[in-house]
Amino acid sequence: MEQYRIIIVEDDEITALNLKLSLQKHGYQIIAVCDNADLAREKIDTHKPDIVIIDISLQESSDGIELAKTIRKHYGIPFIFLTSYSDDDIITQAKQTEPYGYIVKPFDPSSLHATIQMAIFKFDVENQRNEEINASKVDDQNLEKLLYSKRKSDKPIVTFGDAYHIDISKNEIFYNDGKIKLTKKESAILRLLVAKLGHVISFNQAIEYVWKEHGATENSIRTLVWRLRNKLPTDIIKNASGIGYFIEK
Repeated sequence: MEQYRIIIVEDDEITALNLKLSLQKHGYQIIAVCDNADLAREKIDTHKPDIVIIDISLQESSDGIELAKTIRKHYGIPFIFLTSYSDDDIITQAKQTEPYGYIVKPFDPSSLHATIQMAIFKFDVENQRNEEINASKVDDQNLEKLLYSKRKSDKPIVTFGDAYHIDISKNEIFYNDGKIKLTKKESAILRLLVAKLGHVISFNQAIEYVWKEHGATENSIRTLVWRLRNKLPTDIIKNASGIGYFIEK
């Protein structure tokens, strides 16, 4: 098992020691034991642990919850709450920080180990999904690079479909050398489809690139593509049922 690095934030010395010994037996590396939130922040800054275990009520205050909020906002590290409380208000406050697990005092070593493993797994999966989402995003700069790479010569011309081309320097679309008049949004989605020629553009990708603000829906994209199709001389935009649209290479 990988030796994960852990910081324990617990102001009860006996509980903190039991946690440390139990975790070390399972092969974890305890890089700091802190009895207050200020020291914990300092150690997190210094050591960048893999996971933090936090007592919800440090020194009988809400410092544990405040520390969790800080970790969530600034550090991007998974954390688990340790609690002996069943008070609904405290649990509600704790849930709002989106912890990766709860451990109830007195803790069971096997359950503690399982909770940590699941928390780290969940955190890794979330990061992987976020990376995939970011990789699928197409912003203006990336789109221009994609279009530039598709030029057939030194001229700023990208051909597509049958007898279509885009002059990427002027953002103008032509069919058989005749210019097609499009709105700004119609031109944007067509450029996106050409930049990703042969690949499906999802509704979310289209919304993010064309609108760049909240409020657009899948129906907004469908209406936009319908209008664009009516202006193009031939039917080059294909449906990917329930997913989005594409133009064949």
